[in-house]
Amino acid sequence: MANISVQHFPLIVLDVDEALAFYRDGLGLEVVSDVANGDFRWVSLGVPGQPGLNIVLSAPGAGRSDADAQVIAEQVAKGAFGPLVFSVADLDSLFESLSASGAEVLQEPALQPWGPRDCAFRDPSGNMIRINQAA
Repeated sequence: MANISVQHFPLIVLDVDEALAFYRDGLGLEVVSDVANGDFRWVSLGVPGQPGLNIVLSAPGAGRSDADAQVIAEQVAKGAFGPLVFSVADLDSLFESLSASGAEVLQEPALQPWGPRDCAFRDPSGNMIRINQAA
């Protein structure tokens, strides 16, 4: 069996700069690269404590046809993709910090019947983000 790991996870956002503020400043991810190609850019964000794992932010039209970009943008805005789930040691502290930043709260920290204590937000594009308390 091959030794396999996840290298990057693509995340489509409506506005890369707006999303960057949420993921970098709000969640504490680290910018690994910021690459432009014509009118589009891809920003790779590293996850502290997980070297080599990157979340790559890009706009709906980055490398896609106009028709595809329009459909994808509509679905992103509806929150149709996800959720993307993070885990932190101090859920309450991160919840307070993100709430104070103006992020849209979907669920305050709560113990879930399926196990974790978590909360939920929407990023500025509409993507659902869940945050679990690490065990």
